[in-house]
Amino acid sequence: MATRESEGAVVAEKAEEAEASSSAILTVPNVISVVRLLCMPLFVYLLFGRHERALAAYLLAVLGATDFVDGYIARHFGQVSDLGKILDPTADRLLLIIGVGSIAIDRAAPFWIIGLAVFREVAVAIAALVIAAKGARRMDVRWFGKAGTFGLLVAFPLFLGAKANVSWEDQAQFFGYVTAIPGLIFGYIAAALYIPDSRKAIAEGRAAGAAIEGLTQ
Repeated sequence: MATRESEGAVVAEKAEEAEASSSAILTVPNVISVVRLLCMPLFVYLLFGRHERALAAYLLAVLGATDFVDGYIARHFGQVSDLGKILDPTADRLLLIIGVGSIAIDRAAPFWIIGLAVFREVAVAIAALVIAAKGARRMDVRWFGKAGTFGLLVAFPLFLGAKANVSWEDQAQFFGYVTAIPGLIFGYIAAALYIPDSRKAIAEGRAAGAAIEGLTQ
């Protein structure tokens, strides 16, 4: 009886924490993530509608930099929320996919870098859907994954700037490789680390579901 009551208290406590966290919707990091999503069509318009590679590169760089800004605000000002934990990586992934896809069409970056980046993102997205369907709890993003994404979000504006006939195009090309290669390495390390993480998340998700089901009977 004591065990069941303690399990019930833990489940109730976690439910209350989740409810309190999910109620924090209008936070500064979440607003920044939404603005990033809304600016993606503007990036595409600048690149293909106005053919302004330089402006598109600057905008993409600013949007990539905000990934660090919203994370810093969330951690240091107590504005971490369940919505933010979903919204931020979603904005990162969409920004990377749209940015990489647009740059691939524009042929502004090496195709082997684009191919490895796209393959990793598609594989991670499919894996996330599969483990979620199996009842896994939500997994926190690893540092390697954030570092890899940030590296690529820095690299692709540099590659785009190198094709924009700007005064710093040679430096942009060089630093594009300097940031892209570590970004890819960190990204694939994170993907490998997510394999044991996903197994643990599935097991814990099923155990939590079984515990809740047992308490309701």
